[in-house]
Amino acid sequence: MQRGTEEDRFEVLTGDISASEQVSVVTVGDRIKHIREEKGLSYEEISNVTGVDVEMLEKIEKNEIQPQLGTLVRLSKALESAFSRLVSGVGTRLYSITRKDERKIVSRSTSVKGKKLYTYMSLAPEVKGRHMEALVVTLEENPEEETSVHEGEEFIYVLEGTVIVKIDKDRHELEPGDSIYYLSTTPHMIAAKSGTATILAVLYEG
Repeated sequence: MQRGTEEDRFEVLTGDISASEQVSVVTVGDRIKHIREEKGLSYEEISNVTGVDVEMLEKIEKNEIQPQLGTLVRLSKALESAFSRLVSGVGTRLYSITRKDERKIVSRSTSVKGKKLYTYMSLAPEVKGRHMEALVVTLEENPEEETSVHEGEEFIYVLEGTVIVKIDKDRHELEPGDSIYYLSTTPHMIAAKSGTATILAVLYEG
């Protein structure tokens, strides 16, 4: 009986993520290109500020590579644009209620070699002027364990599956119900231990 209660609780938290795969994704690359051109910045200027090479920037704008959150944070600083605008667009409301069947996939991230690492579903994209981004994230395996470093803070709560977390030189396994809070300026990596895992992630832009 207790097991059924836990399953119901998980369903309330996550909704049906697989069904939402049919939702059209507004690509991050398009947003980055629009803002860069709007500000009249070249690839070289963005590269000098972010450390992201020109070739990768071109691939991001063509949506051949989907940037990880750390890269998006650096790009948002270089473009003088809110991180949330790159991830899920500009909000217009004072508050946002998102029903579980109304969630939309707003972004995906891939490794440098093109392997899918994350799928993001924003929980409050409509709020204007926000400095936090609340996401339900589907994690994939990351055997190469690419780490990320950027400004801000992150809170992760595991909903389903086993999650591998590397913070600097420390490595942890998190199970459903476990959570972790860390400064994003510390090298970090989050991935599914096997198959996929689902987390609630709250990111503070800083």
